[in-house]
Amino acid sequence: MVHLGIDNWEKYASYFSGKNIGLITNATGINRRFESTIDILHKHFNLVTLFAPEHGVRGDLQAGITLQNYTDSATGLPVISLYGSNKKPSAQMLENIDVLAFDIQDVGARFYTYLYTMAYAMEACAENGIACVVFDRPNPLGGVAVEGNMLDVSCKSFIGLYPIPQRYGLTIGECAKLFNQEYNIGCRLEVIPMTGWHRHFYFEDTGVNWVLPSPNIPTVDSCFTFNCTCIFEGTNISEGRGTTKPFSFVGAPWLNAYKLADRLNNYNLPSVHFRPQYFTPLPYHPTLSKYAGELCQGIEVHVLNRDDFLPAKTGLTMLYTIKEMSGSQFKWMKPFTENSRHMIDYNTGNVHVREGRGLDEILQMADEDSQQFIKIKTKYHMYE
Repeated sequence: MVHLGIDNWEKYASYFSGKNIGLITNATGINRRFESTIDILHKHFNLVTLFAPEHGVRGDLQAGITLQNYTDSATGLPVISLYGSNKKPSAQMLENIDVLAFDIQDVGARFYTYLYTMAYAMEACAENGIACVVFDRPNPLGGVAVEGNMLDVSCKSFIGLYPIPQRYGLTIGECAKLFNQEYNIGCRLEVIPMTGWHRHFYFEDTGVNWVLPSPNIPTVDSCFTFNCTCIFEGTNISEGRGTTKPFSFVGAPWLNAYKLADRLNNYNLPSVHFRPQYFTPLPYHPTLSKYAGELCQGIEVHVLNRDDFLPAKTGLTMLYTIKEMSGSQFKWMKPFTENSRHMIDYNTGNVHVREGRGLDEILQMADEDSQQFIKIKTKYHMYE
């Protein structure tokens, strides 16, 4: 039985006793008994402020929706948005806080924003002399496998701040320690560890119930496909938003589902099968639901064996194949502003894919980067 960091709070009560506490959390911030971290800290200590990441403190907002400050109806506490113009807590936001706590479930992919909400909070703590406490949680992809290229810092963004690979194989607490040391944040960091967790565990091995960390990551399986197909956000190919299986369905109106599935299956990629799929996205968000109301042809990604599945390699192989099959109909999403890069550069962590380097060369560089990162990450392992 795995006990989460928040399950172990009583052993670390000294971190919070007699102090004003700020908490960054969302709907995933609960213990094994479904008690929220908000309620636990509010009941036993002086919790004074809540901070909301992308999707809000209750997880009720879609990706990319700007959140305004508001009051939490359950506790009456102020909720300050850390998604939008203020990704890092300011000195003014922290002026009555002695310790800033963080408790959010991560998904194990470099391009998920919660990692960097934590990192910005750590920077703010260092700048303002405030302690930072991270309640540790499992990496749903496990803590062993590492895959993908390291981020080129010239492509850093809120979906990738530091040179880590696409699949990094660390818990969020271990990431905090690595960020703090390797990238010179230097805050007063404490990580409240889990007990009973082992590196080879997938989320189902923990006995903890899954709570979706954002609207389009409904299951543990979707963490694996997200790590594979999120790069399609940087293209005009639908990544399945607005369907019942976001990040498992990939396609566009002009593709041939059966030809695409055959092409991809002929690569014999490890432990994955591509099944022809027709889907019609719903218009849940005007800028994110591609081809809303249009019939798309594509594939569903079926992961056959997690131990052997290679999400980064699989996703890139899919991208190169779909781009070739689409011809002139394939487009990279345009930069957000005149001075920003293309979205795909942020998704992939470099410019090489968009600039046309070959798939084999891209995969070779990714393998070299993964091996380099493994040597770095082992210094921050907290679990066997």
